[in-house]
Amino acid sequence: MKSVAMNAQPRTAVKHAAVKKLRATGQIPAVIYGRIAPPQNLELNAREFGDAIAHHASENILMDLAVKGDQRPQRLALVQEIQHHPLHGHILHVDFHEVAPDEKVTINVPVESTGEAVGVKTGGGVLEHVMFRLKVRALPKDLPEVITVDVTSLEIGKAIHLGDIKPPAGCEILGHKELTVLAVAAPVTEAQEAAATAAAAEAPAQPEMIKEKKEEGKEGAAPAKEGDKKADEKKPAEKKK
Repeated sequence: MKSVAMNAQPRTAVKHAAVKKLRATGQIPAVIYGRIAPPQNLELNAREFGDAIAHHASENILMDLAVKGDQRPQRLALVQEIQHHPLHGHILHVDFHEVAPDEKVTINVPVESTGEAVGVKTGGGVLEHVMFRLKVRALPKDLPEVITVDVTSLEIGKAIHLGDIKPPAGCEILGHKELTVLAVAAPVTEAQEAAATAAAAEAPAQPEMIKEKKEEGKEGAAPAKEGDKKADEKKPAEKKK
């Protein structure tokens, strides 16, 4: 994975009002953490950061952070998380995970399919994407942004498992090799759809739990009063004949 140069500077704004004001000036609050150094608050230029990530297939991005006025001005870090506003999508916060160039790291990488499966093209099957991310381990420079799998030869009823995928150079794919990543399922016929619809319609409705409890209360004996309980306790036990 090729690193992207990014300017940053230490951040003093930490309270909600101060951070909100910071965003209004076109800056993004960020934090960098890892085993190399204690966590540190940073701020980034929103436009510069947005342009940097716009041309990447995923948010797995390796960045060379140039921290202005810091004792360690150059920091190599992976974009760990980007928080977006739920409505307009603007970037609210960025988490960086600092890494060493010579230390292997583990990340989740998106997996995408390429080509048209023969089972879909000629048999009318349906391509099923079972796993959308794969866990990989590699040096920072060898980490892939995305893993692409060719499904052209995939027939109906066949699948591509984790062990079938060739990892990129210098990269290791982690997980059980028999896990299904992609598969082609047989098309659902009209008869099957009709049968499923009929079965759903004929299924008996589940009784409400509230009604069951009410009915149980009516059929069961009335709860004993406190006085009755005390009287029963005073009665001697019956002797066996």
